[in-house]
Amino acid sequence: MPVEIQSDKVVLRHPRGSSAEVLLYGATVISWRCPTERNPEIAERLFVSGKAALDGSKPVRGGIPVIFPCFGPPTHPEHMKLSQHGFARSESWSWDTIVSDDDKTVSARLTLGPTPGISERFQRPFQLSFVVGLSEYGLSTDLHVKNTSTSTAFPPETLDFQALFHNYIRAPASDVLVTPLQHLQYYDKTESTEVGRATAKKEERAGVDVHKFTDSVYEDASQNYEVTWRGGGISIKAANLKDVVVWNPQEEAGSKIGDMEAGGWERYVCVEPGYVRGFVQLPPDHTWVGHQTLAVIQEERRLT
Repeated sequence: MPVEIQSDKVVLRHPRGSSAEVLLYGATVISWRCPTERNPEIAERLFVSGKAALDGSKPVRGGIPVIFPCFGPPTHPEHMKLSQHGFARSESWSWDTIVSDDDKTVSARLTLGPTPGISERFQRPFQLSFVVGLSEYGLSTDLHVKNTSTSTAFPPETLDFQALFHNYIRAPASDVLVTPLQHLQYYDKTESTEVGRATAKKEERAGVDVHKFTDSVYEDASQNYEVTWRGGGISIKAANLKDVVVWNPQEEAGSKIGDMEAGGWERYVCVEPGYVRGFVQLPPDHTWVGHQTLAVIQEERRLT
């Protein structure tokens, strides 16, 4: 069965052996397993902490959480009742339908709309759809955001939001390089002062590592990235997600995260395409789509 709907998650299975698991809680992808052309072994490509809650009691530490409508602590006046990273990753989504089922791609869709609990904190009307697609060597995620407010209102009621895919890529953090980010403007959220965090820097490195606590927001990036390490790599191709975050807490911050397994920061890097510098301003009756495709890199391709 290519799509199995369980009580708490949806499991996708590709005829060539790859698989993916998506929790209904948070629409969080908690597993993506696939081979490579050189190695037929089915291997896990995402990191999920061994201490992560998978029972719907709190957002999942790992996998691919969906961030909406704010990234980090809320700054927009309409988001001030929301917690960090908004509500999409901490609400139960509804199963919708199988989108495709063929030899190339197996995909399914979940949906989320205003609930009484959401409406208490966020008054704007909206409809979210999340489509996960699985191929032999890749995984795609699409977030569809619709502004369901009436177009007859004056002035028009735009839906202002941020969105991001918080990818935890399973990789040896000590050996990872992220490219191409050189020459981009970025904001270093590890700076100790508000002024420091708000001051743009210029990336000089050809390949960005995470040897120290890293939390960097790159603005107006290429939307095409490679995360490589000796013997492996993942490519990320995004659309409508102009920014990208590179994050790894290392022991400095990782040891303070309650649901992070011991030494977990050594086993992943987060490379997160998003729209987080500024806000999407979506007119009534319009839909915005943020897309990414993750794929295993088949050949050795690493900066030295």
